[in-house]
Amino acid sequence: MSRLKKGIAMLLAALMLLAGCDMPGANDSPKATKNPNEEMMPNGEHVLTVLTNRVDLIENGVLERYAEQFSKEHPGTTVRFEGLTNYASDIMVRLSTRNLGDVLLLPNNMKNESLPNYFEPLDDALFDGMRFEDFKAYGGKRYGLATGISTSGIVYNKEAFRKAGITEIPVTLDQFYEACEKLKQAGIVPVYLNYGAKWPLMHWGEDLVSYMTGDSGYLNKMTETDAPWSEESAWGEAMAIVRKLIEKGYAEDELMSNQWEASKRELAGGKAGMYLMGNWVINQLVAAGADPGAIGFFPFPYDNGDTRYAPLSPDWLVGISKFSENKELASAWIDYFVRESGYVDESGFLPVEKSKESAMPQIQEFLSYNPILLEKKVPSDAFLEIAAAAEIPFWSGNNIQEWVAAPDLAEVFEQYNKRWKEARNKSER
Repeated sequence: MSRLKKGIAMLLAALMLLAGCDMPGANDSPKATKNPNEEMMPNGEHVLTVLTNRVDLIENGVLERYAEQFSKEHPGTTVRFEGLTNYASDIMVRLSTRNLGDVLLLPNNMKNESLPNYFEPLDDALFDGMRFEDFKAYGGKRYGLATGISTSGIVYNKEAFRKAGITEIPVTLDQFYEACEKLKQAGIVPVYLNYGAKWPLMHWGEDLVSYMTGDSGYLNKMTETDAPWSEESAWGEAMAIVRKLIEKGYAEDELMSNQWEASKRELAGGKAGMYLMGNWVINQLVAAGADPGAIGFFPFPYDNGDTRYAPLSPDWLVGISKFSENKELASAWIDYFVRESGYVDESGFLPVEKSKESAMPQIQEFLSYNPILLEKKVPSDAFLEIAAAAEIPFWSGNNIQEWVAAPDLAEVFEQYNKRWKEARNKSER
């Protein structure tokens, strides 16, 4: 618990930089600072620096392939990639130094009113026919373009299902547990939670409660109450599912170890049966050795009802550093990267462009179950402010990990409600 609290405190310190008093106001003019990443090659070529969370695509040469094609279309340009292993926290530190390169992914926890302090408004033409065009906007200006669209559900190995004798896809929670039991009896890990990696747990928490209720604004409505957590709430229902998976032995062994990369190999090889994850992981499983035809995808049956909801969410949104000296070139890269490079399809996302449809067979399988797709709502500034003041690091997996391990869930929820109420009262003053 002490280590957890220290971790939360460190994250909240970063969040506070974005949430309020230590940041310049939305209308303040930042000090003139030369972009540390602005370079010009000896031969006069421009270097465009792109910060990314996709370290894997730097290492395997995929991003370099995109860069080479872009350079052909924009002679005299060299695109340089800088991968941040823990992007969500690393970018917070970079914001304070303004060492942001030219193109970067917008922090998820940044309030929209703070966007003008760090990002350049994007041309409206970039958003023609695109989804989630106003997700990162403030004062009538847009600052981030989605790099892909995701839904969440059960990604599964068909061969593992066959070995376990599962002949029908579970469409209710009881049937899901029955499938887990069959996989366990067959010596296959039923569900990889990736408890030790922590961040995947948000799929069982913040993500799940925002669609199992049929209300994509569920998190924002938490600002209307002093006690959003109870065992009877969506949070309680979601945690009950995860706790049962662990209690029944349906999750991976060695829960505390970070097994993210290993889990992809396990599921790709049929040694594990299922993930609750976004569709983007499907191509990563194929890269880990899976036969593309062996990987399937269906909506998560979170209850025994007939109606099934599923989320529709933007992946990271990409924008231009306010301090870039290559803004026109940066805009061209963003347009090329999202619309032309092939990144969206190769990464297994649903198209950002409304006029396009995914050709992935797994997406077609998912949609064949006719889930009701709910578009994600951007976290409100009020929600982010209360969360920061209450020292609750949403989307990190830390809180989910604590709740799952709690001997008494009602008691730990009561503690979180107390923190939430105190923070909410402060925000109303």
